[in-house]
Amino acid sequence: MNLYWSVLTVLTLLGITAPLALAFGFAGASAARATLAPLRWIGKTYIAIVRGVPDIAFFLFFVIALDQAIEYLRHRALCPDWSEPVRQGNDFVVCQAAKMPLGEAPQWVHETYGFAIAVVTFAIVYGAFAANVLFGAMRAVPRAQLETAAAYGMSTRQTFWRVLVPQMWVFALPGLSNLWMLLIKATPLLFLLGVEDIVYWARELGGSKTPRFTDYPHGDWRMWYFLALLVFYLMFTRVSEVVLDRLMARLTRGQATAAGEAQRKAA
Repeated sequence: MNLYWSVLTVLTLLGITAPLALAFGFAGASAARATLAPLRWIGKTYIAIVRGVPDIAFFLFFVIALDQAIEYLRHRALCPDWSEPVRQGNDFVVCQAAKMPLGEAPQWVHETYGFAIAVVTFAIVYGAFAANVLFGAMRAVPRAQLETAAAYGMSTRQTFWRVLVPQMWVFALPGLSNLWMLLIKATPLLFLLGVEDIVYWARELGGSKTPRFTDYPHGDWRMWYFLALLVFYLMFTRVSEVVLDRLMARLTRGQATAAGEAQRKAA
């Protein structure tokens, strides 16, 4: 049953992380093309830093940093009389009341906290990639259309939301489709973040078991478990490709693109 629940964990992660990463990406892309220089620097720095660091290194670093930042803020608020330093050599020591989650908290609280940290980490990392894709898609919208909107009296905000944003998706979808596939393939990294995912349980259940430790002894079945994972991920990505192709056909309808022109000729 833990293996089956881990499949649900992976699907839940994707269902939450994908829109959250897209929101981070849209915010980063909007900031990167802002006219206000400090905001533009923030957007471009976010994109450059996250894209320039290997995913696994960022996951390992950011999870520890975020967890310690939360505990440090709670420590400052809940334990103002604490006299010892928080940093003691290589150790990070806070009062018991500031621990996240608390030591006496039930197991589901620990699992939910680890899952939430994983969601935020995935969203920030893949949000930076999405920001780069969306930034390029915004620049791909013909500038003549933006100038025409301004000539008709639209404000900068109206041009952005009514002309630029509706048309950029057709240019962004190929890159976002690849990003979705990468996100699916990155779900095994959940194990690094302390979440018992589908790969973790496949390895645990597939390993050799003896009657001393289980009522179901067997040899090394890991090959069969990982073969099932292979089929699962291939089916998942194939379904994703079908859905994305249909979405692409819907977005290109009536657009001044090669795909839109092909649809008009076919009609």
